[in-house]
Amino acid sequence: MQALARATKELVRAAGARGFASGVPDRKVAVLGAAGGIGQPLSLLMKLSPYVSELALYDIAGTPGVAADVSHINSKAQVKGYAGEDQLGEALKGAHVVIIPAGVPRKPGMTRDDLFKINAGIVRSLVEACGKHCPEALLNIISNPVNSTVPIAAETLKKLGVYDEKRVLGVTTLDVVRAKTFYAEKAGVDVSKVDVPVVGGHAGVTILPLFSQAVPTPNLKLSDADIDALTKRTQDGGTEVVQAKAGKGSATLSMAYAGALFADACLRGLNGDPDVIECSYVASSITEVPFFSSKVKLGKNGVEQIFGLGTLNDYEAAGLKAMMPELRASIEKGLSFAKGE
Repeated sequence: MQALARATKELVRAAGARGFASGVPDRKVAVLGAAGGIGQPLSLLMKLSPYVSELALYDIAGTPGVAADVSHINSKAQVKGYAGEDQLGEALKGAHVVIIPAGVPRKPGMTRDDLFKINAGIVRSLVEACGKHCPEALLNIISNPVNSTVPIAAETLKKLGVYDEKRVLGVTTLDVVRAKTFYAEKAGVDVSKVDVPVVGGHAGVTILPLFSQAVPTPNLKLSDADIDALTKRTQDGGTEVVQAKAGKGSATLSMAYAGALFADACLRGLNGDPDVIECSYVASSITEVPFFSSKVKLGKNGVEQIFGLGTLNDYEAAGLKAMMPELRASIEKGLSFAKGE
């Protein structure tokens, strides 16, 4: 996506003295889970963002050290670390964007259900705090399984009477980043010019890259087998990294990169930049399920417009149909958990 490429250049350009951007509003960003495997590199990247004036780093422990380290970088944002539940409210107070990568990462042999049992409660408690201390903030949900944790966040905020569906966004940007990378390699095109919409959810078969809509057109002809392989690699990208790290981590670095791109897009939307379009997993009515990832336009109130899927080829239409039982079950599981059923 052009927006992703632009945000990448801005993240890089922000390093050093060039990170002191002028003419943009002051914005506070809070990272919840900032001492973790995703949280630390994500905190670093958000420190480089020209759109962040205040960066609050929260975790149950370890954040004072992360904050001290990151604060030495000569860029615009002022950094403060917060540790323990008694400091969570202060970390959130006045935040415009809250990024939530908190929870446990996936390890070899772990299923999304295994993750759910641990991360569901973590997300619920953090979102409750957001609802109390920064109800108007945009929530960027990274904690897996996103297909369930976004519904949990929505239902939790409904209970508090502060739910705004435009402000709760599941981060699926890593699926887009992977699809762009893999497509560019196979198609022989410049990756910086690639746009590949990725729709559905954020796990396995619910991830559906729409390679029929990819631009630019490939320099090398892609067969049906090529598209099938690209689709499956995009769907299994997280497993590829978990296996490559041999039990010593998950896709923390690429997820931090993708999370920073999406957070910057949210900030640009809040600042009134026109045509900020990204894929995100949000409350949606474009399919038969109540939450779905597709292209959305980000603006001053969060999600301003949700785009349809466009024309799907037969392969993609079959993929859309095949994902629905799993996606619906994941959504219902999250809603049931949040409702205490």
